Amino acid sequence: MVMGFEERAREIWKIIARLRAPDGCPWDREQTPLSVKKYLVEEVYELIDAIEEQDAAEITSEMGDVFFMLLFVAYMLEEEGFSLEAALEHSARKMVRRHPHIFGDVEVSSTGEVVSNWQAIKAGEAREKGEEPSALGNIPRGLPALQRAYRLGERASRVGFDWKDAEDVWEKVAEEEQELKEAMKQGDLGAVEAELGDLLFSCANLARLCGINPEDALRKATVRFEERFRALEQEARAAGRELPELELAEMDEIWERVKGST
Repeated sequence: MVMGFEERAREIWKIIARLRAPDGCPWDREQTPLSVKKYLVEEVYELIDAIEEQDAAEITSEMGDVFFMLLFVAYMLEEEGFSLEAALEHSARKMVRRHPHIFGDVEVSSTGEVVSNWQAIKAGEAREKGEEPSALGNIPRGLPALQRAYRLGERASRVGFDWKDAEDVWEKVAEEEQELKEAMKQGDLGAVEAELGDLLFSCANLARLCGINPEDALRKATVRFEERFRALEQEARAAGRELPELELAEMDEIWERVKGST
């Protein structure tokens, strides 16, 4: 008989309990929610890779790993008094509350109206908690910086704080580029860091107004670089040489040839 979702979840929960038992796995027993957060992040990114590659087998594997890590963290927190059941109940109620056009009598005619209602509901929730609502919301600071820049620009744009189109951002990019060059001339490392950050933030918004997620664009660019660099190494080795033995001009020549074929 094939196990259902609930049965599989219970099976994993029992496995975690066994791993965390006094006579369980030493490594698993030593872990805390803080110590495993890096593994949770890694598993999520491995799932993202599998999704982008549209590899069904890898998606199945990585989805299972993410689910295991979530339950592992939940189990450790339950040892400290946390309730997974309460967390799931909270999530369910929140989703129902934020979708009144599905579970209530609110009518919407577009995605834009759905988003507006969502933001209004979130603002109301913040006020109930005694918090000062902001159009920026609470975007996690732990997000990859480019992704967070993208999301902040997206949120600000909802209240009209934005450029009209991508062409308008070029002036800001050029301005930040010039300020970075001046900071570099002065040799002020703190100023260089600040201006470089401003330039990257502007580029993130340029990407957003082009309809592109900058995090995705940079990730794909790094994949291309990695593939081309490995091809560069392979060509050098095929000629009986290693990269440190090549002049930069020789590497550039091979690089351009590799770029032309990828």
